[in-house]
Amino acid sequence: MINILTSGLLALIGLALAAGGVWLIILGGSWFYALAGLAFLIAAVLSNMKRAVVLQLYALFLLASLGWAVWEVGFDWWQLGPRGGLIVLIGLWLATPVYRKSLSFGLPVPDVKPARSYILEGSIVLAVVVAVYAMLNNPNEVEGRLNEASVVANPDAGGLVPDGDWHQYGRTPYGQRYSPLSQITRENVGKLEQAWIYQTGDVRRSEDVPETTYQVTPLKVDDTLYLCTPHSWAIAIDAQSGVEKWRFDPKVPDNPDRQHQTCRGVTYYKDAGGSVSAPCAARIYLPTSDARLIALDSKTGEVCTGFGDQGTVHLEAGMPFSPAGYYYSTSPPVAAAGKIIIGGAVNDNYSTKEQSGVIRAFDINTGELVWNWDSGNPEDTQPLSEGETYTANSPNSWSVSSADEALGMIYVPLGNKVPDQLGMGRSKEVETYSSSIVALSLETGQVQWVRQTVHHDLWDMDVPAQPALLDIMGADGETVPALVGPTKQGDIYVLDRRTGEPIIPVHEVPAPGGTIPEDFSSPTQPVSDLSFMPEPLTEKDMWGVTLFDQLACRIHFNQLKYDGRYTPPSLQGSLIYPGNFGTFNWGSVAVDPERQVMFGMPTYLAFTSKLIPRADVPPRGTEKASEMGINQNEGAPYAVSMGPFVSPIGVPCQAPPWGYVAGADLRTGEIAYKRKNGTVEDMTPLPLPFEVGVPGIGGPIITKGGVAFLGAAVDNYFRAYDVTTGEKLWQVRLPAGGQSTPMSYAVDDGTQYVLIVAGGHGSIGTTAGDYVIAYKLP
Repeated sequence: MINILTSGLLALIGLALAAGGVWLIILGGSWFYALAGLAFLIAAVLSNMKRAVVLQLYALFLLASLGWAVWEVGFDWWQLGPRGGLIVLIGLWLATPVYRKSLSFGLPVPDVKPARSYILEGSIVLAVVVAVYAMLNNPNEVEGRLNEASVVANPDAGGLVPDGDWHQYGRTPYGQRYSPLSQITRENVGKLEQAWIYQTGDVRRSEDVPETTYQVTPLKVDDTLYLCTPHSWAIAIDAQSGVEKWRFDPKVPDNPDRQHQTCRGVTYYKDAGGSVSAPCAARIYLPTSDARLIALDSKTGEVCTGFGDQGTVHLEAGMPFSPAGYYYSTSPPVAAAGKIIIGGAVNDNYSTKEQSGVIRAFDINTGELVWNWDSGNPEDTQPLSEGETYTANSPNSWSVSSADEALGMIYVPLGNKVPDQLGMGRSKEVETYSSSIVALSLETGQVQWVRQTVHHDLWDMDVPAQPALLDIMGADGETVPALVGPTKQGDIYVLDRRTGEPIIPVHEVPAPGGTIPEDFSSPTQPVSDLSFMPEPLTEKDMWGVTLFDQLACRIHFNQLKYDGRYTPPSLQGSLIYPGNFGTFNWGSVAVDPERQVMFGMPTYLAFTSKLIPRADVPPRGTEKASEMGINQNEGAPYAVSMGPFVSPIGVPCQAPPWGYVAGADLRTGEIAYKRKNGTVEDMTPLPLPFEVGVPGIGGPIITKGGVAFLGAAVDNYFRAYDVTTGEKLWQVRLPAGGQSTPMSYAVDDGTQYVLIVAGGHGSIGTTAGDYVIAYKLP
């Protein structure tokens, strides 16, 4: 019976590997899987015949497999494991006394004595030794150190913000995500404990759209924290106790056409001069998911009726189409130079009749429109006249902008024109401003300079992150006003923010061609010398938990069109790497203006992109498109099917690590370290805390104490790191996904707090919640 069962198992494994392996060979891939299938089938026949030679044959197969695996991927445990795990497990079974005993009956060659032959055991021991050695190896990590000395004393933080406060999304208009507080240090951060926890009551509901996420970074002004929730509630909390002071519900109606349901933050502004106690002397500006901007009294939460139309500016004004569900603001506006400046998000790839990507500046006190910059009509920034409309479907800014009032500029990260994957019929203006960082005059909205990060973008490579502003000291000892712009494709642009010219060089490199006949691709693409772009994928990089899903990924890889970064979308289906998720996303990076270094979380996750002719597009169901599923592109000749490049069991087809923490010197462009970040504990049915390095979405902060804080990873942890080395110093389990950017503040007695919002992310499947959690030293 043992032989029959063993033979049956070996035969099933052999048939599956042989069939898939032959398919892979036909596609031009590795011969190993077909040969492995043949070895299993021969072993099945010998086992069924009770021939003891099966042990020696299997031992030779195991050794050959081990040699092949090491030849392909070296001593990388996470790559070796799937290649050898099943083979070693079967070998262990064949080596057991129970199975050996079954071979001693009916042997046709009586002088064979399998019990005294230990070649199988020896091959297993060798495989285990190799595995242990590989476990101690970190072939994908870069270990080094950033400088610890201050390069610039008393740097410009961009605004008069007290050290213990956090007044704008990135703390100041410069978006540095840097706190000058130093009570929490590398030496004591391990002692952090929860100070208080608050629940907003805004929980994810069954009728919510899939992309319902909690991404807010609260503000801290004086003794109060201000935040918003996914359904656009505004809430004020006591910073020391976590006790609610007030809340405002704008009563946003549900809309199934809305692609995103989130709020990344509110904006604070206080009138210069005047009585602080006067109503609405200090205000909170709340963007809502139904395209409104509402001004609230920061002390009471009451609507400031002197702003706009009884406290509200209606962002649908001037739009060419009905905006319900198709246009909204997910990110906080910028308060600068007496204006409140706001962009907006559009539903990606729903239709060619999308709203405009116009950037508008309103008088911060009255709500009167001061200027509007529309990338489809960039020269005319005067406010629209009654009855006029903005350019439909022009590149938009859904992320956060930064501002330098001294230079009189706002720095806007721009996206692409919908449909993202189809470049036909784009205007000269669209081709100029798509996927770029644009500097506009704070006074007039006129373009000061533009730096494009992708030419003729066919991959949804929006500039997703708030640019960080700081002054960088050059080799000659002079400081240069700089801008640090992270991108989805992994490049970090370090530019002179006066002119947009590179401080760290940017080069044009050849890019793949091969678009559909109606389209074209740019022959070159820009690459910064400071880049976290990944190496191109090969078949050897395909991964899986077992040989079977790894084989499926290899087959799929060879079926896709892939010529490296910027492979155009195709009817065949293309591999897009980095994928739509981006190496960096809205979480941006944190910069230390004193040490002139950055800390970030590069993520590596490939996507697929397949164009579908209009005649073959299934009718739109309940899907909301964006990063997963069929994007309808109504009105265009093609829809597009997109999603992460995953195996049949839902794990990424590319080998880990999928996520790191990293540090770089902003003066030299040198990457000092890259360390795996995050575990698969919340990615698998079993809570396995293996530190593989997982994807994440969210951002870090840096403190003067030399500590960086980051949630973001797809496991439910909040972590602290040594900025100098990237070493993990502390972690705590969160009750929900921490896909938000944390912040740090101090109260009157000098106590430093670190705070994160834990509410999860709908599209990546982390645990939903409504938690605001603060930590401090004992």
